Amino acid sequence: MMIVWLCQLGVSDYSFRMKSQFEISVVGVVRSSRIEPEDDSWDGETSHIEMIAPFGGQSLLGLASFSHCIVVYMFDKAAWDDSKMSRHPRGNKDWPEVGIFAQRAKDRPNRLGVTVCQILEVKDSTVRVAGLDAIDGTPVVDIKPWMIEFGPRGDISQPSWSTELMQGYW
Repeated sequence: MMIVWLCQLGVSDYSFRMKSQFEISVVGVVRSSRIEPEDDSWDGETSHIEMIAPFGGQSLLGLASFSHCIVVYMFDKAAWDDSKMSRHPRGNKDWPEVGIFAQRAKDRPNRLGVTVCQILEVKDSTVRVAGLDAIDGTPVVDIKPWMIEFGPRGDISQPSWSTELMQGYW
């Protein structure tokens, strides 16, 4: 299965170099007990990623030697419109209005989700993970091993509202 992306080209010196569309292959699908997107308690969730041919067992060789992986997936049931460029996260007026790129909402311009998950098992053409915040049937477009060296370098900071928002998420 291919996903065709349409890019809206803005006016810039580089727009002539950009493609207006490109394809991404779906490599797997999430199997989970969750069928509705919810904003809390994802850490207890165990999911399976079933790989789609030709991305079978060969593509997963060596992944089991890592404790964690990065799963890139599509928010295929989410919607986007330009009125969502900024908002109060989760609609909470106690938190500041912030732009879409300063939050992790599922309603995003390109509907991509990215989560670091614990690898529980790799068997045949299936990866069992903990902490994947994606619902049953979600298309997976990439899996990468988490390597310590790709983690953040330097001090990490974030606004207090985001810490409050994340309480109970995992």
